[in-house]
Formats: sequence, structure tokens, C-alpha cells
Amino acid sequence: MYLEDLEIGMTVKTEEVIIDKKKMMDFAAEYDPVPIHTDEEYAKSSRFGKLIAPGVMSFMAVWAKYIEVDFFGDQLVAGRSTKIEWNKPVFAGDILRGEAKITAISPRNPYNGIVQLTMVIYNGENEQVMNSVVEAVVERKVK
Repeated sequence: MYLEDLEIGMTVKTEEVIIDKKKMMDFAAEYDPVPIHTDEEYAKSSRFGKLIAPGVMSFMAVWAKYIEVDFFGDQLVAGRSTKIEWNKPVFAGDILRGEAKITAISPRNPYNGIVQLTMVIYNGENEQVMNSVVEAVVERKVK
């Protein structure tokens, strides 16, 4: 959709995704090798009692589901920024789902504008585990 086709408040929900333990540990080993993500014995003695998923990995698992239903399609030029806040830990086997809402639209030049997308991510108990604010550069209808 072009910038002019989008409206503040438009919302989409993602399909659920299960956090797979092997994928979680492989990701952690390569990109976030801290004991709370990689060492089961260490994690048992932590306040969480078990391994927690790397936050970025958890976000990206839901983001991949968002891309299947994204607002922008071929009119997406590029991402501009992403801010992620983690509110609760995510564990192997957790089921996550997201709700993405357009929260701001700003024309930038005759060719594109910035769309702010706020995504709230929930676990299977309907607890908010994280939220993010993403800015995307989206094409305008050229006249």
C-alpha cells in the first residue's frame, strides 16, 4: 500500500509462532552468547529458573509472521528504525503472537514518507512480553 492508502489505527494480527528450543539455543550461541541463553545449569540458578530466549530472536520470530501480512507490500522502501522493549521473559516452547498498529504517518518528500508501526507481542497466557516501535519508509503515489 502507498503512504496515501494507509491510515492511523489500521491494525493487523500475526499468526502464532512457537519458540523452538534448538533454534533459540543456536541463535544464542551465535548472536547472544550469555549464560542465561546458553547454559542450562546457570539458568536453573537464575531468577527465571530456566533458559530465556534472546529478546531479538523472539522479536524476529514474530516479525517474520508480521511480514506475511504487512501493510506495505511492494511499496516498502526500507526500514528506518526499530525500538524494542522487553517486559517479560520468553521461554522455549512459548507461543507468541503480535498485534501491529499504524500509530503515525508523515510525508517526507514527493516520493516517500515515514510510517510508524507499533507492535505489541503476547505470549500464550495473553501477557505482554514485548513491544516495539518500527519506522518504515514507504512510497508515495507519484503524481
